[in-house]
Amino acid sequence: MLKWLLVFATAASLSAADPKTDVLAAMESWKQAMLTKDTAALDRLLHPDITYSHSNGKAQTKADILKAPFNTVSITIGETSVRVYGDTALLRGPQVFVTQAAGGTSTTTHLNVLQVWLKGPTGWQMVARQATKVDPLP
Repeated sequence: MLKWLLVFATAASLSAADPKTDVLAAMESWKQAMLTKDTAALDRLLHPDITYSHSNGKAQTKADILKAPFNTVSITIGETSVRVYGDTALLRGPQVFVTQAAGGTSTTTHLNVLQVWLKGPTGWQMVARQATKVDPLP
């Protein structure tokens, strides 16, 4: 019985230490922070040196992101490829953003997004993002 408990505990600790799972969880936390307008969570998830590039060419720093008005009402993240190189992870995949202007008009934007995450003492932080507009899937 003790042997099985040790095997289970070892397997559980190995799966908890999977960097792909951890960085995908960080990306989900980023998504939730964007949707709930949680600037404290974004502050923890965004690296101080982040370069955040939008599909229209606009680039933002961390300070720009934290002070910008939040108009995102929905983010759908498609199948994301994850490549981990030590403490650096590259995440790439489709994302669909729905934003709402002050007048109530909503816009849906289909993107192909590359995110770069660094693992530090406080966990994974996004250090770069590049988005490119794509046509919606049929």
